[in-house]
Amino acid sequence: MTTSPPDEPTTTAQPAGGVAVACHRLIHIYPTGTGDVVALSGVDLQIAQGEMLALVGPSGSGKSTLVAILGGLMQPSAGRVYVGDHELSRLSAKGLAALRGATVGTVLQGAERNLLPYVSLSRNVWLAQRPAARIAGRRLDPPEAILDLVGLAGAGARRVGDLTPGQRQRAALAQGLAAGPGLLLVDEPTSQLDAAGRDEVLAALATVNAQRGTTVVVVTHDAEVGARLGRAVTIRDGRVGAEGRDGRDFAVVAGDGTIQLPPETLAAFPAGTMFEVDHTDQSVTLRAVTNPSSSADDAAASASGKADHAA
Repeated sequence: MTTSPPDEPTTTAQPAGGVAVACHRLIHIYPTGTGDVVALSGVDLQIAQGEMLALVGPSGSGKSTLVAILGGLMQPSAGRVYVGDHELSRLSAKGLAALRGATVGTVLQGAERNLLPYVSLSRNVWLAQRPAARIAGRRLDPPEAILDLVGLAGAGARRVGDLTPGQRQRAALAQGLAAGPGLLLVDEPTSQLDAAGRDEVLAALATVNAQRGTTVVVVTHDAEVGARLGRAVTIRDGRVGAEGRDGRDFAVVAGDGTIQLPPETLAAFPAGTMFEVDHTDQSVTLRAVTNPSSSADDAAASASGKADHAA
């Protein structure tokens, strides 16, 4: 007895390839009974086609809101976001549903939230493929091939309750990959796993990226996970606060010209500290000023002296 209806997707795979992502001055505000809460306050972010990226930050920093917007699950309050050739604010509800069904795969935090416990893993993947299977000319992998891709070869007949936590998370990845998306968004995939389970999930994501070229964005509060993905973007107070690449950390100038200082620097120079700024083509120097009026007088005297000397 077969477990798949006659209109099961064809078994010839269509290479997914990755899609690029761009956010321009992205703002999102949640209205509440006690006042508005600003979740995103001007995010500028570019993600290249086929890139692997981690969004790192503490709870409440805005990273999950950003991923929900990228996945077409909510509209931003202001700003523009592009996924491939699509500007999401211009898409209708039907267009956003089509995007979620074929172009963007989303894996929610908590593996069980992504999976139906009363059917097999193969059936879970097949059900997630149905919207994309209706697109003319779209050819998809069979569920077993997708399970194999995430390290679950031969597990198609098993159910969620039969799996270890790490296997459940990889089954959730398979569900997110079912339609062959160009962008895979994964929210906190390792937060409930031990080191071995974490490594299995990260290896599965690396395989997906290498074999399919899928653009992968992972939300995490674990800096080690961010470092292993190659590029880590830190979200602080609803903005891009820093980037880590190849073991080096960088501050990032936002679209409005602001820059967030690292927490340890901010502890030494709290908000309101004044700096003098000198820059060349290759560097910027900030000097804290303890007495701005004295500094201004010194600068005026220096300028006057130079003028007298020139005369």
